[in-house]
This record gives sequence, structure tokens and C-alpha cells, in this order.
Amino acid sequence: MINRFILNALIIGLLMTYSCKKKNPLQIQVFETSAAGNNLSEIGESQQKPASITISLHPDEKFQLITGFGGSFTEASASLLNRISKANRTKILQAYFGDKGARYSLTRTHINSCDFSLKNYSYAPVEDDVYLENFSIDEDRNDIIPMIQEAMDISSDGFKIIASPWTAPPWMKDNKSWLGGKLLPKYYDTWSLFFSKYINAYKKEGIDIWGITVENEPLGNGNNWESMHYTAEEMTDFVQHHLGPKLESDGHDVVLLGYDQNREHLKHWVDVMFANETTSKYFDGTAIHWYASTYEVFPEELQYAHKKAPDKHLIQTEACVDAEIPKWRDDAWYWKKEATDWGWDWAPDKDKPLHPKYAPVHRYARDIIGCLNNYVDGWVDWNMVLDTKGGPNWFKNWCVAPVIVDPEKDEIYFTPIYYVLAHFSKFIRPGAFRIGFKLDNSKIQATAAQNPDGSIVLILFNEGQNSHGVKLSLGERTNSVTLSPRSLQTIFITNQNQ
Repeated sequence: MINRFILNALIIGLLMTYSCKKKNPLQIQVFETSAAGNNLSEIGESQQKPASITISLHPDEKFQLITGFGGSFTEASASLLNRISKANRTKILQAYFGDKGARYSLTRTHINSCDFSLKNYSYAPVEDDVYLENFSIDEDRNDIIPMIQEAMDISSDGFKIIASPWTAPPWMKDNKSWLGGKLLPKYYDTWSLFFSKYINAYKKEGIDIWGITVENEPLGNGNNWESMHYTAEEMTDFVQHHLGPKLESDGHDVVLLGYDQNREHLKHWVDVMFANETTSKYFDGTAIHWYASTYEVFPEELQYAHKKAPDKHLIQTEACVDAEIPKWRDDAWYWKKEATDWGWDWAPDKDKPLHPKYAPVHRYARDIIGCLNNYVDGWVDWNMVLDTKGGPNWFKNWCVAPVIVDPEKDEIYFTPIYYVLAHFSKFIRPGAFRIGFKLDNSKIQATAAQNPDGSIVLILFNEGQNSHGVKLSLGERTNSVTLSPRSLQTIFITNQNQ
């Protein structure tokens, strides 16, 4: 028979342990964007229904180091900011870069013009100017440069910039056109000098270029707007023997990313780029886009690319949704399946499953989570700002931006896409590590990261029509949340050692 004194002591100990756990739960803040109307709104953490899903966090399991999240400085976006009031211009840039906003940390811009420019232009318009004596970035002085500089003034932590060319000047190409064609070998060194001069010119404006991609969409875009073609072998040769050595000799400490197009061809490109130490010497990583499917993440290709070059970057440098006219101040549309993507009309039958009707919010949330869980370390959206038509765009290639403006009425609209992106960029900071977790249910999607300050970010996505009770655990500490129908939640866990 157990001594009554011992039994009482055991009971008291158990009650004290239970009481301590109840008094010291996992400390969390919960932020939600949902079809019901929340837009990065802080909500209560109390459990409203029994937990049917369990997630345990494992910060000791570390994966890729996070570079950042953000969007792109384009002439289209910058020119629109010039056409609205100073108050609204500041409001938008504060929303993207301010401490109370999305805190973008990784951005992109275009070298020379692109489809989201007002016209075709190059910084080297003089034909056969092989030493680029007439090189000038004056085309950017009224729009892109001031936009970047103002964003820099607003951002407390700063942000990285990736710059990408859509094409070399037509006089350097075999077809003498803005569209398609290839760089003539006799201009390989001139084009390499062009990159060096661009980096120096922007530096004189107080703007450091963190990274470059060799070519936006080297496989082309159907000769619709500015483009220049490379095979994987041609790009690798150009980087290995011309661009890489030139940047090195000129003292540019810049990240150089290869490829920069859709994920379905990723395996071949990384096989060529990282075939051996000689071919991979100057490549710091690979850039990718999502246009092969804004629904399918291509995890096999992403995993393959990581395993091929585990110590190099894998960065999503461009994404935008829908060729349709943006819906003005209609949050509900961004949660509807009626939205289509680029392949809806033209994809061959075998690829139709890659291009379903699918809600824009779901596309973004699904892709960013999927990318993070498959070793992507940076995710960059396309235009930060577009008008109610989906431009300006000289080719009339309309698409959607997270922020839409009506410059004639000086009105602005933050779409739900803006808030989805902020769920990641605001809370997962550069230098974070993606960490391990165990999720016991396939009805929701999740990813997790630990920031340099020790805080942990858990992001949950529920595209279903039902809410779910979710129990969270970190070691012995627990808490619970209710994940609303059709919602994205960021659960911010402060450093538990503080």
C-alpha cells in the first residue's frame, strides 16, 4: 500500500506541474488575412473549438538561410507614384518598407526597359559604342531611382536589390531587334562592361546593387516584348569567360544568379551551370519564375536544384497573377476561383492541369509556402504598383499588382495580395532559418522559420471552407488557435528564452 504522505505529495506535484503549464503557455501573437475580411489583423489566440490538428515546432532542425521577401521597382510602378499626391505616394512606400508595413527586404529592378516600361530604351543607345563611352542611366532619374531612394530612406533595416536585363541594346544582337535574338559573341565583353557600368552608376546615386541575373527569361517570351535568348550552355560560357571575370576584375562584390525563368526546365539548367567547379565558379545561385504554373510548385525540381548546389541561392525573382484587368476595390475577387493564369487559354492539353482557375490569394500563399519548404531562400513579387487597367505597359501586357492606383482620382487600393505577401516579409526576416515542424493533417499547409533574434514564425494556410482547431507545441510549452476558413495566419512566437 502506498504511503498516504507519498501519495499526497505526488498529487500536489502533478497539480503544481499542471498549474505551471497553464500559467506559462507558449506566448504567441496571431495575425490573419481571410476571405471574411481580415487583412493582416491581429486576432485573439483563444481556442474556439477542439483541436483537430497538431503542429510541433523543431527549431533544432535548420534548413536554408532566408535572404528575404519583396517586390519590384519598375518604371510602370515608379511613374504611377509620380502621378499621385505626395501623401498617397508616401503611404504606399511606407506600407511596403516602413516599420509598420510589410518591411520588404528583397527587391528587384530592370536593367534597360522591360514590358512594364513606358517605351523601349537602353542605357547604351549609340550603335557600336563598344567601350560604352555614351553609357547613361538618365532614363531612370525621374522615376525608378527616386522611388528606390525614397524606399531606402523609409526602410529601417534596408533591403537588397536584384537587377535583371530583359535585353541588350539591339545593336549588340544578331537580329538587331528589341525582341528575341541572341547576343553576338563579338559583344560579349561589351555587354559584360555594361553590367559593370550599371552597378557603378547606381552606386553613384547611393544605391547598392546586391545581385544581378544574367538574363530575364533566356528561353524567351514568344517575341512579345524585350527579350534575348541563351541556351544553358551559352549562358554558362558567357558567365564563365566574360561576365564573371569582368565583375571580379572591376571589384564588384555582387551576387550573380543564373537562369531566371520557369521551374519546369530547372533541372537541365542547374546541371549545366553547376556541372563542375569551373562552370559554377561565378554563379552564386539560381533565379526562378512561377509562370509554368501559378498552381503547381514543382517541388521535385526545387529539391533537385538545391541538391545540385546546396551552398548557393535559389531565389524566386518574379511572380504576378492574371492577365485580366485588375478588380478595383473588390477584395472578394481575390478569393474567388474565377481567376485564370497565363496558361488558361493557350496551354496544351497535357499541361491544362497546371493552369486551373484558382483564387489569386491562394496562388500566392500556396506558392510561397511551397517554395520555402523546398529550399527557396528568397521570393520576389513583380510590380509593386499598377493602375486600374493593369499597366502602364507599352505592350499592353496587363497584370495585377498588390497595390492598385487610379492616378486621375488620386485613389489607392491595397489588394488582399499585399497582405498575403506581408505575412511573410514582415515577420520572417533576413538571416532567419527555415526550421522543422511536424504537421499531422493534410488539410492545411504550413511553414516555419526562426529569426536571428530567436523569435519563431509559423505560417498556416487554410484554403478550405471549414475552420480548424490547431494545437501548437514548442518543447513542453503549448497553445492553441482557431484557423478560420479560407485564411492565412502568421503566428509569431517571441524568443522563449527572454
